Amino acid sequence: MKTDKMFLGCMGILAMSMTFMSCSSDNDDPNPGTTTAYQWSTDGGFKACDHILFTDDGKEAPKGTVIGNGDQNFVFKGTQTLERGTYTLKGWVYVADGSTLTIPAGTVIKGDKETKATIIVEPGGKLIANGTAAEPIVFTSEAAAGSRKPGDWGGVILCGKAPNNNGVLAQQIEGGPRTKHGGNDAQDCSGSLQYVRIEFAGYPFEKDKEINGLTFGSVGAGTTIDHVQVSYSNDDSFEWFGGTVNCKHLIAFRGWDDDFDTDNGFAGNVQYALSVRDSRIADASQSNGFESDNNASGSTAEPYTTAHFSYVTFVGPKTFDASFANTADYINGNGLNPENGSSMGLFQAAMHIRRNSRLNVEKTLAIGWPVGLILDNEKGNTQGAATNGLMSLKGVTFVGMDIVGSDFNKVYKDELYDYVSKTTDPTKKSFSSTFFQLAANQNTVIGSWMARTWSGIASILALSNEYPGIGAFPDGQDWTTGWANFDPQNTQY
Repeated sequence: MKTDKMFLGCMGILAMSMTFMSCSSDNDDPNPGTTTAYQWSTDGGFKACDHILFTDDGKEAPKGTVIGNGDQNFVFKGTQTLERGTYTLKGWVYVADGSTLTIPAGTVIKGDKETKATIIVEPGGKLIANGTAAEPIVFTSEAAAGSRKPGDWGGVILCGKAPNNNGVLAQQIEGGPRTKHGGNDAQDCSGSLQYVRIEFAGYPFEKDKEINGLTFGSVGAGTTIDHVQVSYSNDDSFEWFGGTVNCKHLIAFRGWDDDFDTDNGFAGNVQYALSVRDSRIADASQSNGFESDNNASGSTAEPYTTAHFSYVTFVGPKTFDASFANTADYINGNGLNPENGSSMGLFQAAMHIRRNSRLNVEKTLAIGWPVGLILDNEKGNTQGAATNGLMSLKGVTFVGMDIVGSDFNKVYKDELYDYVSKTTDPTKKSFSSTFFQLAANQNTVIGSWMARTWSGIASILALSNEYPGIGAFPDGQDWTTGWANFDPQNTQY
């Protein structure tokens, strides 16, 4: 009996000591009992690690809630799946060649403003971010509801090894990161983004070096992009530099600059896309729905930009604002001016196609822009491509444009412009207007428009029902249900 009592007493003391140990607040290990070892190296002069999670002060933490160690540049070299939860993204986090980061449905990632937080998937790396309609994945500002602004953080950049017209790993990605992209693998895979929202991104690293909401650099057709919304981006909402990736169900909501920007030989297909503008937000460069180039110089470098967009709706600044005026005093940011040097400008065209682009557009609806179409010959021969059938605009409807077409960037006149003599002929319609209205193109121009009341997606669907068979919702079915957000400013995360 004495022995039993001694045994029980010892066990009680041991249990008490273990309790004290487990409740201790003096333990510096954020994950006591773990044996995870972080493997460190360097990559291009940056710190690199096979794990991606840390504490707020940069300590290793397998169950941490910070992505990146806090350095401005951090390289992830490994394979890791996050747990569903809320995280803070700090600095420029590179997902290196051979690495995969997987983000589960329902996860929220808040971008740190001070470090211009950005996630950059390098060629050979993969980002797997597959949400669901009920549980989308959200990349957003760290600011509280009611105080978020465009450009609060960097954005999401995907790069791959598909062709562009600058060469293999020869093109520097826009915005400042080190990454070069491009290759010969049209089927290359950079991961998967499904049911994803990207909000209040687009930090300018330097003047004219802004990071877009979602940037594609030579991303291949093996990548899945489906149901992605970019809201309040401080540069373009979506921009493609080369590549062959196919995308479906895209939303560009109240962006700063262009909604869909295609460059450097982008040759993918985009089907079902919606752009909605804020009448008070436009960029100093003058904002467009489409902006499309073959490259910056307008050269004949191949592959040409031959992207094919179908079933797109462009909701311009006039659509839901009866008082809209395309003037600097009216376009004032509506209190959303970012504190990073970005400047306001004017709205321009639903479609600005220039610099030898061979963009193809069909079954598209554009409402309430100052200009419908600009086929710009300042660099290259975009008009020649149109005349020779190397690009097409078919089954497109313009509603309530101030003018159907202009031939020159930042010139709001539907007059024929001669690029050789640099003179206009006010007695003739612009080449852009004439081409758009060729009978063979089966396009439609509806001049009159009365502004409607904005009521979220319901008002967009009402517009779609007025013009069935074209635009983002050709059959009237709402593919935004559950996952999209048309009031991200006031959402509690």
